[in-house]
Amino acid sequence: MHRVKVPALARVMPLDPQESQHLRVLRLRVGAQVQVFDGEGGEARATVIRLDEGGAMLELGERVENDRETPQPVTLAVALLKGDKLSDVVRAATELGVARVQLLQTRYADVPEIGDAKLVRLRRVAAEASKQSRRAVTPDVLAPIPVSKLVLDGQGFLAHPGSAARVTDSLDWSAPVTFVSGPEGGFSDAEVAALTASGFVSVTLGPRILRAETAPLALLGAVAATGV
Repeated sequence: MHRVKVPALARVMPLDPQESQHLRVLRLRVGAQVQVFDGEGGEARATVIRLDEGGAMLELGERVENDRETPQPVTLAVALLKGDKLSDVVRAATELGVARVQLLQTRYADVPEIGDAKLVRLRRVAAEASKQSRRAVTPDVLAPIPVSKLVLDGQGFLAHPGSAARVTDSLDWSAPVTFVSGPEGGFSDAEVAALTASGFVSVTLGPRILRAETAPLALLGAVAATGV
């Protein structure tokens, strides 16, 4: 069943031009059944009640339970990366269950800042990935902040070469979880010290050195492999 992202679940839901065009490309007709989700955890079945050149409209049906979210929200805090690497990370992180992506400005970041257009594009990537992976939650992609401004809420883990601890050894789901991953040049000693002092636990990603776009996905993949 085709899935459609809507701003909110309501009795009658008009679709934006992009979603309307997508339904026309699929050659759906009035009366067709689709599944809608609002990106905030709400999901339901719906019926197409209008579909023409002027747009599309859906009528809300029965709610659907979605069991594809982690027991507690997961935040991925990741350093700014150049090119399309951030898009790749956001897409895969969404598939792996994160609730939000917090972009970080770090000393050795590949780029110092990103523009508004890039941020909008990353949010679009997250929306498409949540639809593809059949999630009811679309992760928010938050504007970059200095790593020194990152506040720990719940349990936090820092991917850092040379660490001995493994994330699965101490992860529990009694509170929200934040995973932190650095740039290609790694975090500075001062940044690691500050994160550790804030309560983040340094963890290993294995004996090999991973690229900056691979490390956060290895970290999330280790958690996803536990079945949550």
